[in-house]
Amino acid sequence: MNMHLIDWLIVAVVFFVVTWAAILTKKYTKSVADFLAANRCAGRYLISISQGMAGLGAISVVASFEMYYNAGFTALWWSLLMTPLVLFISLSGFVIYRYRETRAFTMAQFFQIRYSKSLRIFAGILVWTSGIINFGIFPAVGARFFIYFCGLPDHFKFIGIRVSTFSALIFLLLTVALFFVFLGGQIAVIVTDFIQGMFSNIIFMVIIIIIFFMFDWSTIINTLITSAPENASLVHPFHTTKVDDFNFFFFIISALLAVYGTNAWQGAQGYSCSAKSAHEAKMANILGSWRVIAQTLFMVLLPIAAYVILHNPHFMNVAAQAKTAIAGAGAENPQIGEQMTVPIVLAKSLPVGVIGLLCAAMVCAFISTHDTYLHSWGSIFVQDVILPFKKKPFAPKTHIWVLRFSILFVAAFIFAWSHLFRQSQHILMFFIITGAIWMGGAGALIIGGLYWKRGTNAAGFTALIVGCVISLIGIALQQSWAGHLYPWLVNNAPDFLNSMNHVIEGIASRVPGINWNINPEKFPIDSRWMSLFTVILAASSYVGISLFEWLVLKKPAFNMDRMLHRGEFAVKGDHQQEVVRPPTGFRALLPSKEFTFGDKCIYYAQMSWTIIWFAIFLIGTIYNLTHDVSTASWANFWKWYVRILAVIAFGTVVWFLIGGLFDLKKMFNTLRVAKRDARDDGVVVGHHNLADEPVKGSEQ
Repeated sequence: MNMHLIDWLIVAVVFFVVTWAAILTKKYTKSVADFLAANRCAGRYLISISQGMAGLGAISVVASFEMYYNAGFTALWWSLLMTPLVLFISLSGFVIYRYRETRAFTMAQFFQIRYSKSLRIFAGILVWTSGIINFGIFPAVGARFFIYFCGLPDHFKFIGIRVSTFSALIFLLLTVALFFVFLGGQIAVIVTDFIQGMFSNIIFMVIIIIIFFMFDWSTIINTLITSAPENASLVHPFHTTKVDDFNFFFFIISALLAVYGTNAWQGAQGYSCSAKSAHEAKMANILGSWRVIAQTLFMVLLPIAAYVILHNPHFMNVAAQAKTAIAGAGAENPQIGEQMTVPIVLAKSLPVGVIGLLCAAMVCAFISTHDTYLHSWGSIFVQDVILPFKKKPFAPKTHIWVLRFSILFVAAFIFAWSHLFRQSQHILMFFIITGAIWMGGAGALIIGGLYWKRGTNAAGFTALIVGCVISLIGIALQQSWAGHLYPWLVNNAPDFLNSMNHVIEGIASRVPGINWNINPEKFPIDSRWMSLFTVILAASSYVGISLFEWLVLKKPAFNMDRMLHRGEFAVKGDHQQEVVRPPTGFRALLPSKEFTFGDKCIYYAQMSWTIIWFAIFLIGTIYNLTHDVSTASWANFWKWYVRILAVIAFGTVVWFLIGGLFDLKKMFNTLRVAKRDARDDGVVVGHHNLADEPVKGSEQ
C-alpha cells in the first residue's frame, strides 16, 4: 500500500466537497435545456475551467505521461507547430462561435437544421457508436492507475466473497459520476468540474514546486542526455528520427487534424452549447490557451521525473522497487506496464501527503471526464436517435428521465467494455483511430455546414460513410495484424508481403521521421497516418459532391442567416451589444463590437504570446537545419522555457479562480430567475429549432 492515512483523508475531503456541490445543483434543474446545456447561461471562465477539466481526465493524464516519457522535452518543441492554428481557431472563434449561434444542443441536431432529419439520425448513431467505443477504455485505464499508484491488491474479500479490485473501482467511480449527472445534468457537471478543475490546478502547481526541489536541473538534463537512444533524444528535437510514434510527423498531422476537427468530438458536447452567448463561447476558447499552461507543465515534468528516477544511478533503490512493480503490471499485457510506468514510479518516490494530493487530483480527473462523457453520449442517443422519430415531443420531466436511463445504459456498456477489450497500442493512438470513425467525415460537414452555403445533404452522407468505412478498415488491420493477418501473409502470400515491405521501406528511407516498417507485432502504418488519409478522402468527397449538385444539378443555396440567427432572425441576448450580424471573413479575426476593453486586453495578450513562441519556433527550426546546435544549448533553452511557463502558470491559476467564482455566482443568479421554454428541447422543424417558432396564443 503506497497511501498513508493522511493521503486517504485528503482524498476523502475533496470527494466530500465535490459531492456537496453536486447536491446543491439539483434544485436548479427544471427543464430539458437545464439538463442539456445549463440553460445556456455559463460564463467564459466557468466554461474554460470546467471544460478543460472534463477534457483532462485520468486517462488523458496517463496518455500524456506515456507520450512525454517517450518523447521528453522534444514533444514540447514540435507542439509549437500548432500555435498559429490554435491562435486562428481561438481568436476567430472558428466553428465554436457559429455553432453556438445555431442554438443546437448536439452536433447532429445542427446537421438536421443544416442538412436533413435522416442525416441527423445517421450522424447520431455514428457519433454515439464511435464515442462509446472510444469511451469504453476510460474506466479501465483510470482504475489501473489507482490500483498501481495506490498499491491496492488485485482482489479483496467483501462479506466473504472474493472481489476484483479492478471491477470494484470501476463500479464505485462510475456510480459517483452517474450520481452527479442524475442530480443536475449539465448544471451539476459544470459546477463539479469547475471545483475539481481549480483544485487540480492548485495541486499541479504544488507538485511542480516539489519536483523543482526534488531534482537538480543538471541531474535531469544529464540523465535525459546520457540515457536516450541514438536519434531518439529527449532534449534535442532535431535528433528524434527514431522516436516511436511521437515524432515530428505526429505533431504535423495533429495540427492539421486539430483544425479539421474543431469542435467535432462530442465527448463534451454539453459545453459547446452552455455559453450564455456566442461571444462568451469564443472568449472561453481564447482563455483555454492560458488555462492549459499549468496542466502542460504538470504533464511534462512528472514523466520526465519518472524517467530520471528509473535511469539515474542515484535513485537505484527506488528504481528497483518501481521496476518490479512495472514488470508485474505488464506481465499479461506489456502495453499496461508501459502505461503504468510513470504512476508507479511517482507512487514510489513522492512524499506522504503529496501522494494524497496527486491521488485526489486524479480522482477529480476521473470523475470530471466520466460525468461529462456519460452526459454527452447518453444525451446524444436520446436527442439524435430517439427524438427525431417522435411525432409528439416528450413532456419535460419524461424527457429528463429518458435522458437519465440512456446515460445509465452508457455506464453499463463501458463497465462491460473495460473488462472485455484488450488494448494493444498507445492510448493516444487508440483515441485517434476510434475517434476517426466519426471525425473522419464530421469535420467536413461541420466546416462546410457552418461556412459554405453550397454544402449538400448527399455530400454529408458520403463524407460520413467514407470516414467511417476507412476507419473501420484501419481498426480491423491493426487489431488483426499480429494474431491473424501477418501470420496468414507469411504462410500464404510471402511475395506480396515482401513487395509491401519493399514499398514501405522505400517511403521510410526517403522521408526522415517516417518510421513505417513491417514486423510481426503491429501494423506498419499507425493510427495518426490512417486518420490523415481518412480525412483527405472524406473531405474531398464532400466538396466534390457538393460542387456537382451546385454546378450540374443547380441545387439552391442554404439560408445561413436563419440557421445562425442573424439579421432578421437574431435572438435577443445571443450576442453582446445586441449585434445582429457579426463580422465575417478576415474581419472575424479582429476584435468586434462585442469586445469590451478587458476582452481586447486578453485578445492581444494571447496574440502576442502565440506570435512570440511561433517566431522562436521558426527561427530555431531554420537555425537548427543550417547549423549544428549542441544538446547543451537545447538544455539551456528548456531550463528557461520551463521557468517562464511556471511563472505564467502561477498567475493564471489565481486569475482563473477569481473569474470562475464570479461566473459561478452569476450562473446561479440567472438560473434562479430564468424563464424556461418547454419547447426548447432539441426538436427541429423545417430546418430550424422548434423553440425559434413564434409562440401561439398565450405566453409560455
